[in-house]
Amino acid sequence: MKRTLVFAAALAAGSVGATAGFAQDDLTVGVSWSNFQEERWKTDEAAIKKALDAAGAEYVSADAQSSSSKQLSDVESLLAQGVDALIILAQDSQAIGPAVEAAFREGVPIVGYDRLIEDDRAFYLTFDNIEVGRMQARAVLEQQPEGNYVMIKGSPTDPNADFLRGGQQEVLQEAIDSGKITIVGEAYTDGWLPANAQRNMEQILTAENNEVDAVVASNDGTAGGVVAALTAQGMEGIPVSGQDADHAALNRVAKGTQTVSVWKDSRELGKRAAEIALELASGTPMSDIEGAEEWTSPAGTTLWAEFLEPVPVTKENLDVVVDAGWIGKDELCQGVSGDVAACE
Repeated sequence: MKRTLVFAAALAAGSVGATAGFAQDDLTVGVSWSNFQEERWKTDEAAIKKALDAAGAEYVSADAQSSSSKQLSDVESLLAQGVDALIILAQDSQAIGPAVEAAFREGVPIVGYDRLIEDDRAFYLTFDNIEVGRMQARAVLEQQPEGNYVMIKGSPTDPNADFLRGGQQEVLQEAIDSGKITIVGEAYTDGWLPANAQRNMEQILTAENNEVDAVVASNDGTAGGVVAALTAQGMEGIPVSGQDADHAALNRVAKGTQTVSVWKDSRELGKRAAEIALELASGTPMSDIEGAEEWTSPAGTTLWAEFLEPVPVTKENLDVVVDAGWIGKDELCQGVSGDVAACE
């Protein structure tokens, strides 16, 4: 593998342990994506490619198409291509285990991208997903401080789903205990797929005779499914949360059919993933990565991790994503009527 050759050259030069002693233009980073069905992953990929290009490193990737078994074979294929580091967006945090073992047998470091890989040999890079959950619940609770709530969670195979749900519960607990709000429905969303979220929401609306006042949905894809189900019942406009700042979701925020989308600037996440992968491939210990901290997972695994800061985006601060070049004003404001400052 090229990684071995680069390391040997650095050793001969007496520069082991110094990142600057490694030639990044000889490195190849492989990325295993769980799927490309969600808008945001294309943005992440572009950021990773840009950072690798800037460092003179190569990019190769594979799309697991929401299949845990395909992701295992994808990682095997990337390893066979001689990658020097892997960035893995795990489809299933448990099923990815054999791929992790295979990578470490080959001496290839791993960045667990946005989703936890429960292995202390993998560096964990994500946003603070518990805080994302808090931000979602705060925004919905501010708009609807009492009534019947529905919780549309993420995929049961993704630890982020429970991190988000934990943060949401922290914010809502006091109102639940006081009887101001009641959770009348709750469901995981297989694969984070909008169609599954819509089906779950439709079933809850039927069971509750449409007596629902607010929905805490865990990302913009699930929020889209929820809004579709609500619209079919003439209920669009009740508070609904999301995250990722998908363009369609930001347009819904501007229109008033979604309350908040927590923006996790995936351009920064992708850039950091590429930078960390290159450092690890060059021999930098995880503990020496700038911004790294020791973090213990709910299962008790202590990992090195970096957490980036999310930003809640509501109708009142939509200018934040426009000013950052995340979305154009024309796309944000398409079909928008009424008083929306970012669309004036």
